Amino acid sequence: MEVKKLKASVRTEKKKNSAKKLRRQGKIPAVIYGHGGNFVISVDEHEFMTKFQKVSENTIINIQTEDHDKDVLVKDYQEDITTGKILHIDFFEIERGKTLKTRVPVDFVGTAPGVKIGGIFETLMHEVEIECLPKDLPEKLEVDISSLEIGDAIHIEDIALGDAIKILNAGDQVICTISAPRVEEEVVEEEEEEEEVEEEEAETSEEE
Repeated sequence: MEVKKLKASVRTEKKKNSAKKLRRQGKIPAVIYGHGGNFVISVDEHEFMTKFQKVSENTIINIQTEDHDKDVLVKDYQEDITTGKILHIDFFEIERGKTLKTRVPVDFVGTAPGVKIGGIFETLMHEVEIECLPKDLPEKLEVDISSLEIGDAIHIEDIALGDAIKILNAGDQVICTISAPRVEEEVVEEEEEEEEVEEEEAETSEEE
């Protein structure tokens, strides 16, 4: 996967007021949790939001400061629920040449025949946990649903990624399934509603 670069500055002030000052200057306060210690940094808000429209755990970022060069993943972030602005980011340093554990989103490709005849496509997992070397980290896990009929399902154990990537979720977990249409249930509900209306009308006639 492509490693994206991001410039950062080491922070010397760590007080709460200094973080507010940085945000007013268009910076995002952040911390790199590294193997040799933690680094308190700030990144340019415009550069970060331009390069990373979606914040996720599956993108390797090469952070470059005045004295350091580190490959990291986003592990957590704080967001203003009103404005959508990112207030703080926690990065986790990854060691080059050593396996890492993270989550990647599931992307369903193809059209299921079962859906074409009225089946309902249900997603039970939107992401999976994997273990691999940084160089083998995929942006997403593609799952082909083009052979699914009504009643079929895809489990974790059905996904073959080769030896480079290991899925850590239990093999019997269901990723997606095609359910039968709920026509019968809707008909029953309609019949029950009609019966209730008829009963109410009969009761009204008797009272009159």
